[in-house]
Amino acid sequence: MTTSTPSSLRVAQVRVDRRNDGAYADTPRPRLSWIVESDRPNWRQRAAEIRLDGSTIVLDTDESAFVEWPFPPLRPHDRPTLSVRVTGTDGTVSAWSPATTVQPAFLADGEWRAPLIGARRPATPAQPLLLRTEFDEPRPVRRATLYATAHGVYQVSLNGVDADDAVLKPGWTSYQQRLLHESTDVTALLTPGRNAIGVRLAGGWWTERFGFRGEARRVYGEHPAVALQLRLEFADGTSRTVTTDGGWRCTDRGPIVSSGIYAGERIDARRRMPGWASPGFDDTAWSPVEVSAVTTAPEPWLAEPVRRTGELKVAAIRTSPSGRTILDFGQNFVGRLRLHVSGPAGHVVTVRHAEVLQDGEIATRPLRYAKATDEFVLSGTGMDTFEPEFTFHGFRYAEIDGWPGDLDPAAVTGVVIGSDMKRTGWFETSDDLVNRLHDNAVWSMRGNFLSLPTDCPQRDERLGWTGDVQVFGPSAAFLYDCAGFLASWLRDVAVEQARHGGVCPRVVPEVLPKHAVATAGWSDAAVIVPMTLHERFGDRRALAEQYPGMRSWVETLLRLADEDLLWRGAPQLGDWLDPAAPPDAPGQARADKDLVASAYLIRSLDLTARAAATLGRIEDAGRFEAAADLARASFARVFVENGDRLVSDAPTAYALAIGFDLVEGGLRDAFGRRLAGLVGEAGHLVPTGFLGTPVLLDALVSTAHTGTALRLLAQTQPPSWLYQVSMGATTIWERWDSMLPDGRINPGEMTSFNHYAFGSVVDWLHRHVGGLAPAEPGYRRITVAPVAFDAFEHARCCHETPYGTAEVSWRRSGGQITLRVRVPANTSAEVLPPGSHEQFTVGSGTHEWTVPYPATAAVEECA
Repeated sequence: MTTSTPSSLRVAQVRVDRRNDGAYADTPRPRLSWIVESDRPNWRQRAAEIRLDGSTIVLDTDESAFVEWPFPPLRPHDRPTLSVRVTGTDGTVSAWSPATTVQPAFLADGEWRAPLIGARRPATPAQPLLLRTEFDEPRPVRRATLYATAHGVYQVSLNGVDADDAVLKPGWTSYQQRLLHESTDVTALLTPGRNAIGVRLAGGWWTERFGFRGEARRVYGEHPAVALQLRLEFADGTSRTVTTDGGWRCTDRGPIVSSGIYAGERIDARRRMPGWASPGFDDTAWSPVEVSAVTTAPEPWLAEPVRRTGELKVAAIRTSPSGRTILDFGQNFVGRLRLHVSGPAGHVVTVRHAEVLQDGEIATRPLRYAKATDEFVLSGTGMDTFEPEFTFHGFRYAEIDGWPGDLDPAAVTGVVIGSDMKRTGWFETSDDLVNRLHDNAVWSMRGNFLSLPTDCPQRDERLGWTGDVQVFGPSAAFLYDCAGFLASWLRDVAVEQARHGGVCPRVVPEVLPKHAVATAGWSDAAVIVPMTLHERFGDRRALAEQYPGMRSWVETLLRLADEDLLWRGAPQLGDWLDPAAPPDAPGQARADKDLVASAYLIRSLDLTARAAATLGRIEDAGRFEAAADLARASFARVFVENGDRLVSDAPTAYALAIGFDLVEGGLRDAFGRRLAGLVGEAGHLVPTGFLGTPVLLDALVSTAHTGTALRLLAQTQPPSWLYQVSMGATTIWERWDSMLPDGRINPGEMTSFNHYAFGSVVDWLHRHVGGLAPAEPGYRRITVAPVAFDAFEHARCCHETPYGTAEVSWRRSGGQITLRVRVPANTSAEVLPPGSHEQFTVGSGTHEWTVPYPATAAVEECA
């Protein structure tokens, strides 16, 4: 083993609470985190100094992630500067970090006073609007902060310039109880004298019709409205606030004629009004606004907003058998198109979106009732630039109808949008198919983590399905810093649980009343997701905030359980999309639904007991742990037969029993053998659905069937992960066979080509092939234990933990394997090289081992 030599120490990054896009404080007591970079081996922090403006506090702590706020609470509108300096256990002292300006985003109690404004007599439901006002301010403004929210989606401009680059503001929450506001510094956009405020507004999720099979209905409201207040601060310490009120004016004659999340957008360039959001515009033909109260006090954004996060060029232009022009972007993604086009006034260019082709034409059947069509009406005055503003699509292919003249591919750009989280995880191997599988999971997360964690981004759904995110959560937490994103969504989970007697619905926000029922694997997201945030980010506050919901859910489970503390006899989704299920009956899985539900009951009891212990709720911890033990004993008594089999002799049943620690000792080993046998009988093809798949490979590896796990991973026939890749997938599919081998789309009514649930396998890739996992919350202590599979010559796994960058790489050459490990400062790692029985404990720095290549990596034959 070799270790690097010392050279430097510095505080490289200071962070205020969860967001990565600024020192953004959504609470008066934000937590602080900092990353220390040091080439000194085994560097550990002994103390930290925090300087806020002129005040310095010394913290005798070795913690550097989510450190509690040590000063008096922040006040709204403060802008203090913050610096950190650390001292190591070796006596080394860093320099002060560069000053960070803290930006409180919250308002004082009762400070929100702006009402909602909208159209008085809208011509149609969900009618897009332009709204404006002007105000005079002769004094120089020291600071101007915009606070805005909407029943709908909006953008604000000041003097003709957009306030920021966020899109689809304020996002989607459980609007009845929870509304978000932005807090944007717009000082640079104001001028002394006359100023104008303009708002572009559409219905978005607020006016969308939610529901299936033609039974969609508006859940929130018929018409959009917006509320804002602009706080102006002056050098003498005084301030003034400009708000929405009855003096504003609006029009429905703006360029956005119609807009819907599912329908798409129609934009008429002939209706553009130059200067409408600038001072001096004549708005006398505009109408007075309707004013209504904001009944739910808005709260500041907790997560990063949705933004444009990338652009794609046209990869190819195709002509379909019917003669239509189809643009192929080479990647299934979420967003919209930006077009530069000129032609006669009134000429219409129509864009239809689809994820795949069938028989050379765009395949729109999977969209169901979603029109997913944008229409652009040309001005006739030269080059028009179009980009839909208040909708999004999931697509790889765009059919263009009505393009005037020859279509230059450079005139069309794919604009990728999504919640603007920071990328934190990377993985690669010597196998290109596995690398593509990993990339597909990344793209599916990018598309479906849009304001909230959705199931799919293309059809008439795009809902916050709880089962999907609970199985994908660990993968998500590695790939991106989604701490704020998921913590924000969990507040909606808490809201919905309060509305539904402790039950976490199948979708959050809840817009499908028939799905607001207790469901194993879906409702358990109320417990599993906050535990994931604690495990992967060390976010104890997320655990504490959601603990009442965790407790409420397991109390509900105990009421639903029978005398054996098992959950039986209730309608369940079960192991959804088991590959053996018929196309139009995705819930007909091989695993018994009562067994699956009871397994999840025990899992939620276990995790809630652990959360209670972490939070110091000792009585709760003991009670839930005891209930879990009783339920576990009942599970073995009721569901195990002949001493070594489950009554539901299905792969998911064994995978859950092993993965959720429902059995131990010889019975666990027997279940592992039976699971490996069933996989072998299935031709080493994936035999599990939504709930069995996330634990399948772990169950095999933990019971010494590593080779079987590898054979499952390596398969390219359906159902398998790499079948999708071999069929050209660039995102994760909803079904194992969303596309059949002959190129036809699965005949089931429910088919998506961008659905991250089965991408949960990448968490296994990170932990077992890459060999990188948290041993303590937030990676304060790291587990490094890669399994050197014969199929790979090398692998690399890298993750930006809350403490800094951790990296594991290994390479096989001849009869040896070289393992290289990078451990961040202020952490340690437990390292088990491949095939070794000796575990090493190492501190920060870069470490290397060369060991004989383990013969045990060969694939075993399964009966």
